[in-house]
Amino acid sequence: MKPLVLVGGGGHCKAVLDVVESEGTFAVRGILDMPERVGETVLGHPVIGTDEEIAPLAAEGAWFLVTVGHVGKAETRIRLFEAIRRHTDRFATVISPLAHVSANATVGRGTVVMHHAIVNADAVVGCNCIVNTKALIEHDAAVEKHCHVATGAIVNGGTRVREGSFVGSGAVLREYVETRPFDFIKAGSLFKGYDHG
Repeated sequence: MKPLVLVGGGGHCKAVLDVVESEGTFAVRGILDMPERVGETVLGHPVIGTDEEIAPLAAEGAWFLVTVGHVGKAETRIRLFEAIRRHTDRFATVISPLAHVSANATVGRGTVVMHHAIVNADAVVGCNCIVNTKALIEHDAAVEKHCHVATGAIVNGGTRVREGSFVGSGAVLREYVETRPFDFIKAGSLFKGYDHG
């Protein structure tokens, strides 16, 4: 299996670990987090260093996945993604065996598709995204890079979720609408698009 380093050791990391272990392509080499957490474990996996270790681990041939969560603001996930990209292109794309991703869909590098999520035909999900548990990305939808489609959210057909956006748990995006870049769609809401007139 390919050696995988997870960058961020909080709650989202725990959920991703479960998907990684279920999927079976990667063996977790360790987790990077804050200096005070080095030596701790997350679900039995060691925190082996901080993001200062990205370069030497990349030189060893490790693969990487950003496992810092994204609730509202994508800046930390973007910063870490770019820090990794300065040293390697080995970003893991991890899809739960309990998810359904159409053979005609595209999922970008560094993206995780969690348990029971669905990505339907001709949908496109960009790099460094989270498609969280039971989220639905319908046909012909586009989720741009660095987005988080949270638990149980529905992105209907032909909709475009712009870069860095957060779609909260249980939110519904109507078909063929478009968010703004770095948008925040609150949990449980119905998004009907913006009036561009």
